[in-house]
Amino acid sequence: MDDMNALASEAHPELAAAAEPNRESPAIPLTFEAVYQANFDFVWRSVRGLGVAAAAVDDATQDVFVVVHRRLHEFEARAHIRSWLFGIALRVARDYRRSVRRKGPQVQLPETLCSSQAASPFDTTARAQALRFVEAFLDTLNDDKRVVFVLAELEQLRPPEIAEMLELNLNTVYSRLRAARLEFAQAVADRAATDPGARHE
Repeated sequence: MDDMNALASEAHPELAAAAEPNRESPAIPLTFEAVYQANFDFVWRSVRGLGVAAAAVDDATQDVFVVVHRRLHEFEARAHIRSWLFGIALRVARDYRRSVRRKGPQVQLPETLCSSQAASPFDTTARAQALRFVEAFLDTLNDDKRVVFVLAELEQLRPPEIAEMLELNLNTVYSRLRAARLEFAQAVADRAATDPGARHE
């Protein structure tokens, strides 16, 4: 799994740099401002990992919090706040992906593919290629496997946490994650076979 972790980190360097440990926060006041401050990064990463194009991630994140602002009074404290937020993010991301399919492929500006930190041309190119590879792979997964893979590999949640968050049987989570990881390993192997230089990215 080292290849997967390296590619995921390379594809999303801003996640590794900015992410706090992704565990449920202690009980926070259920005001919109508190929920927004505590969970903005989580929601941003979620919509990105769920397939929203880089150029649209900020808009999608804002859309999630528009729904949160409107529906926060409906939240039941017996659930985890991030489970509820992830459910909203999942629906918003699906809407964005459907919209893109209707409009056709969108051209992304090069800067949306790179970290804002200064990097050499080689590093920038390698990061962009890794990003495209991971995103292309995620697009091959069905929604069930994609959600579990994103939470496990990008959010670094453990299967029991994912099962609790998604209200799934733990064996179901393990099964979907195992299948997604096997597909990822095969994709990495196929990429290395067709592009030997990819091994050194």
